[in-house]
Formats: sequence, structure tokens, C-alpha cells
Amino acid sequence: MIKIARLFLALVLVFLYLPIIVMAAMGFNASPLYALPFDFTTHWYQELAGNGRLIEAGWNSIWLAVLTAVIATALGTLAALALWRRTFRGRSILRILLLPPIAIPWLITGTAMLVFFFWTGIGRGLHAMLIGHVALAIPYVVLVVGTGLQTLRADLEEAAMSLGSTPIHAFFRVTLPLLLPSIVGAALFAFAVSLDQFVISYFLSVPGMTTLPVEIYSAIRKGFTPEINAISTILLVASMIIILGFARFARPGGIGERS
Repeated sequence: MIKIARLFLALVLVFLYLPIIVMAAMGFNASPLYALPFDFTTHWYQELAGNGRLIEAGWNSIWLAVLTAVIATALGTLAALALWRRTFRGRSILRILLLPPIAIPWLITGTAMLVFFFWTGIGRGLHAMLIGHVALAIPYVVLVVGTGLQTLRADLEEAAMSLGSTPIHAFFRVTLPLLLPSIVGAALFAFAVSLDQFVISYFLSVPGMTTLPVEIYSAIRKGFTPEINAISTILLVASMIIILGFARFARPGGIGERS
């Protein structure tokens, strides 16, 4: 039974990672049609350097994801502290309301945002995409940080205050350092949600100002080229380095440790 479970796990990992490996490898294949045998080249990376539309869309995605991570993490952390550390009327309802935005199909959310933004005069563009991405990322941040808060001992702050510390000082010197791995994990989650977001970006983007997923979709409709493989590989490697770097210095459960 254990051997069967290991075999199943190995097949799942192959299913998940093999398409990614093939995509990255074909970015170094000389054939624009992915013909075999494989002929190694960096031609498509050189072509990417001259593709202004893909590079601009890539930078738009990165900056949008960074801003989304910063804003959503700040707001989501404050919301998590209120929901998990304070008692007030309607708290249980607010916790439940965090789940529908995650479960609702993004197509419906994108349509609703498009109608609402036109109705309120917000319109479309990078600012509208930022608002939409932050709104989508906040529930994830609240859940991740809230899970980290549940692993912390509340009496640590009380002990610090009993020794003369103020509540604010105790939070920044005791709670925040212990909660930091969860906050960083939530920020990475928000970054990934924004970077990968297509539907909201497609609905709220304007011509000439798009994100990488939208630009890739448009490029595929016109004709797929390995330049897309190249920029996707670059973003994939950068994202993996960030995530693995975080995993190297943090452990699940909200408490970081160095090995």
C-alpha cells in the first residue's frame, strides 16, 4: 500500500511539473513550431529583449503584483487582528463572508467589478486592476494571517505588559516577530494571486495597458511564439527563488526558525 501511495504521489508530481519543464525547455529550442530533435539556442530570449509589448506587460504584472501584495497584506493583517483578537457583534458573520469571494468564479467577479467600476466612475486601467486584485487578495491574506494568529500564545503579550510594556510595544516586540512568517507567506500568496490573475485584468484593462496573462492570451490568438515561453520561464524562476527563499527560513505554523 505504501508503494502504491508513493507511486501515485510520483505520478501527480510528474503531471504537475512535466508541462512546466517542457515549456521552459522549448524556450531554448530553435524551432518556432517546437519541432524535434531539440536544437539548443538562446534566440528566443534575444527576441524577447526586443519585444516591447511583452516586456511592458511583464513589468505591469510585476508592479501590480507588488502593490497588491503590499496593500492587501497591510489591510488583511489589520482585519485578521480584529477578527481573531477582538470580540464584537457580527464577527462570526464577517469570518463567513471571507469565503464567498474565494469560491465565487472569477468570471462573475470580473463582470460585477466591470459594471460597478463604470457605474461609480472608476473606469478601467491599471488603477482599476489594482483595486480588483487587492479585493481578491485580501481574503487570502486574512485567512493565512488568521491561521498564524491561532498558533500564537496570547499570554505572551500579557506577560510583556505585566513587566511594564505598553500594548503597542508588546505587539511590535513580541507578537509581530512571531507572526512575521505568516505575514510574509500571506504577502507571497497575494503576489501570486495578482501575478496569475487573468479574468479581472482582462475585464478591467485598456488597450495598450495590459498585464502579462492578458498579453499572452492576445499573442496566442495571433500566433504562439517561443518568446512567451522565455518570459514565462523568467517569471517562473524568479517566483520560485522568492518562494524557496521564504521556505528556507520559515516553517509552517507561523513561527520562523533558522536551521
